[in-house]
Amino acid sequence: QNMRELLLGKYEKRFQRLLEFLPGTIAWTLILAPAVGGIFIPNVIAYAIIIFLAYWFYKSFKSAFYSFKGYFIVKHWETIDWYKKWKKDKTTESLNWKDIKHVVIIPNYNESEKVLSKSLRAFANQKQIDKNSMLVLLAMEARVDDAKAKANNLIKKFKDKFGLISATFHPDNLPGEIRGKAANEAWAAKEAKKILDKAGIPLEYVTITSCDADAQFHPKYFAALAYHFAIDRERYLKFWQSPIFWYNNLNRVPFPIRMLGVIGHAIHLSDLQEPSRLIFNYSCYSLSFKLLYGVGYWHTNIIPEDWHLFLQTFFENKGQVEVEPVYLPTSIDAPEAKTWFGSLRNRYEQCKRHAWGATDIPYAIKESIKHTEIPILNRLFRVFKILETHVVWSTNWFLLSLGATLPVIVNPAFSRTALGFTLPRIAETVLTICLTALVVMVAVDLALRPKEIRPSGALAVIKEVLQWVTLPIISLPLSVLPGLHAQTMLMVGKRLEYRVTEKV
Repeated sequence: QNMRELLLGKYEKRFQRLLEFLPGTIAWTLILAPAVGGIFIPNVIAYAIIIFLAYWFYKSFKSAFYSFKGYFIVKHWETIDWYKKWKKDKTTESLNWKDIKHVVIIPNYNESEKVLSKSLRAFANQKQIDKNSMLVLLAMEARVDDAKAKANNLIKKFKDKFGLISATFHPDNLPGEIRGKAANEAWAAKEAKKILDKAGIPLEYVTITSCDADAQFHPKYFAALAYHFAIDRERYLKFWQSPIFWYNNLNRVPFPIRMLGVIGHAIHLSDLQEPSRLIFNYSCYSLSFKLLYGVGYWHTNIIPEDWHLFLQTFFENKGQVEVEPVYLPTSIDAPEAKTWFGSLRNRYEQCKRHAWGATDIPYAIKESIKHTEIPILNRLFRVFKILETHVVWSTNWFLLSLGATLPVIVNPAFSRTALGFTLPRIAETVLTICLTALVVMVAVDLALRPKEIRPSGALAVIKEVLQWVTLPIISLPLSVLPGLHAQTMLMVGKRLEYRVTEKV
């Protein structure tokens, strides 16, 4: 008790700074361990590398299996009439379908009317629900010169497509805020609350959806959301998450970005089926407005808001909050620019911004210490999941590509032992077998892609297959290094500024 009070009271700033060292310190220790440890404790390093290879083998085939399974789940969900299913499954505790309202917040900064129109059109094309149940808010930034004109044009264009379409204008430089998505949508959500109160709509009947400005939801997403919100007795302790795919512009972006997207699609589809239920919401997601209101909306002093919001609600609700999958894909833009290298730069910056989610590690640890009413294993598993995700993100390439060879190179005597001789061969064998899992994940993505963005003709297929040879090279600068960059910035006390990904 006394220690907790000291860490969260008198020494909180020092404790916070110590926790900010954690992800970067662990990452750099793991990266340097094969070279340094290979000199002094080569056997220990070798066995540690073998354990990591076994872990990677397990993760690869788990992702392959669940992405393959996920394909069939998606195809099944696309055939369901969600309103009929609600009529069949409803109980006395279920909400009335017609009473449910869906608030949609579209935070945006410099996105064009064209990009926003595509997203609004996808919302307007929702099936199996009444268009009047949707309340759409364009969350504009007041500092943008043409924000009001853009909003007025879009409202005029889509005024008959929803129960309400309006705009909010987030003021700049409010005290305690960091520019970004979280601050903007928090402002919009508070404005939405005023609209709901004025219309006499209870929060208990309202979902709220956060999305990117380029998000195009599946036509049945909100019908599926309405079904689960109406039926689930734990509706006020749930997030709903769809798999996120870069299908809007996948064929236009450089092949390195396209390849990373394909792998990301399969992994995200797989992660939604995580048997441990340690799932977090990501990018575009929905939750009960009551749940959001109960934690005071999004924190406005953070950049990556998705996992952070889950942690807010998780700790404020005794660890009972969970994420439920909605197996209907949401399509967004891959990072893109007007030039090939500009697109790669945008991908790097976007990935670094996502990796800044490592700031959630100190927050999760401090909240875990504070909320002792939550079972300790429940708290530990959540903290471990966040730490595992970020550390593996920034270290996997080094451990897989160099971990088995560096001890042999820096310690010639070790290379002449049975373990030293065998270690590189074990790594080569495991990684070769893991290619099978990669093939499965690529095949799943190809099967899920809309026909217009699938490779057409034998030459296109061969070209795509040959490009996969470069994956180990591509993943370093476009995935691993941005993650390590963000964690190192956090470690040395530098702060990240929010940079909106360019839309073309």
